[in-house]
Amino acid sequence: TPESILAHFFDFDNFELKSEGAMMEFVPERWKGEMARFDISDRSGKVIVEKDKRINAKHLRDLANGGIQRISVPEEFLYGRVLAKNVVDADTGEVIAHANDEITESVLAAMRAAKVLDLQTLYTNDLDRGPYISQTLRTDETADQTAARVAIYRMMRPGEPPTEEAVEALFQRLFYSEETYDLSRVGRMKVNSRLGRGDDANGPMTLTNEDILETIKVLVELRNGRGQIDDIDHLGNRRVRCVGELAENQFRAGLVRVERAVKERLGQAETENLMPHDLI
Repeated sequence: TPESILAHFFDFDNFELKSEGAMMEFVPERWKGEMARFDISDRSGKVIVEKDKRINAKHLRDLANGGIQRISVPEEFLYGRVLAKNVVDADTGEVIAHANDEITESVLAAMRAAKVLDLQTLYTNDLDRGPYISQTLRTDETADQTAARVAIYRMMRPGEPPTEEAVEALFQRLFYSEETYDLSRVGRMKVNSRLGRGDDANGPMTLTNEDILETIKVLVELRNGRGQIDDIDHLGNRRVRCVGELAENQFRAGLVRVERAVKERLGQAETENLMPHDLI
């Protein structure tokens, strides 16, 4: 679901709605270098950061020394922020706004009318916390896992009807079947190492959902400017095929040709008096 995907890739900002504006949980490291869009004061009301001033380390120290855990934010600060979870009317069960929806004036009015007090939004910035996954989900036309699988199936098998059994079989063959997909112990070790799980080969020899999610997370981190890009020319990133594997592949290809030839001859000739050597 969008909620679970957003929870995997983003940190959240917590808000408590008031009659006017809201109270926001103050996380100092998320504010460093940001431009203040309103005056930020301590508990005594003394202004620590003036509006339109860039927040620096001294400002954050002063706020921390003042014991600031929550700050008051104006209504406009919430506009355009992206909801991390569905907002539901507790009395009727109606979904007021869905996860990954942007907060607008009408959405806030509906929340207050439904007496919604707490909400969470995605923490993003222009430097190292890009909203890439959120934007991707917003432009994606598939609403759930089944629809997404059908869309991928239609791209990979154009013209074939995407039945539920065919879609499931395709995905199992692609990544999850031990008969058609094998990372090998070296492959599993390299995957674990790249995803920060250590240098051992523990785990299945097929891909898991966690492998795919963590791989996407690494790509997002690279886009955010963290981590190092792999060197494609480094031999440590190349797959070396052993002699036994090459021989196995050729042997399998030969058996496939034999199978095809046998089926063709069975369909053409009279089968009553056939002997095995007539087919092979």
